[in-house]
Amino acid sequence: MESRRGPLKSAVPSNVVSPVRRCSRTACGRPAVATLTYVYADSTAVLGPLATYAEPHCYDLCSEHSERLTAPRGWEVVRLALDSGPARPSGDDLEALANAVREAARPHERAAGGGPGGPRSGGGRGDSVEVARRGHLRVLRSPDS
Repeated sequence: MESRRGPLKSAVPSNVVSPVRRCSRTACGRPAVATLTYVYADSTAVLGPLATYAEPHCYDLCSEHSERLTAPRGWEVVRLALDSGPARPSGDDLEALANAVREAARPHERAAGGGPGGPRSGGGRGDSVEVARRGHLRVLRSPDS
């Protein structure tokens, strides 16, 4: 879109926005490594690993500010173990993901009445019973439970 002054540009230059979350402390530009949350009902400050998403009532802190954190008098500081590095998926996580993708790709055969015992899950696992479905996710129950 053109205006009399030329093409419209973003109000914020793109080089200012960073995908890395920064420390919430004023004038600190270091990368955040921990998230601070206050539990007012318990007079507790909880400092833990960096939250997955930036929350409005939480504060992201760099390593220096998280180490020097103090709480008001009468408050307790709970320090949860900080992650030493980025979390890597385990072999079990990757296998479960691969199995879920394979299961979703299989055609599902369903009889109109579902047969005796209700609808069964696909994929050769005839021992589990489908209890509920929400979108592409299914809740399965073992017949012995």
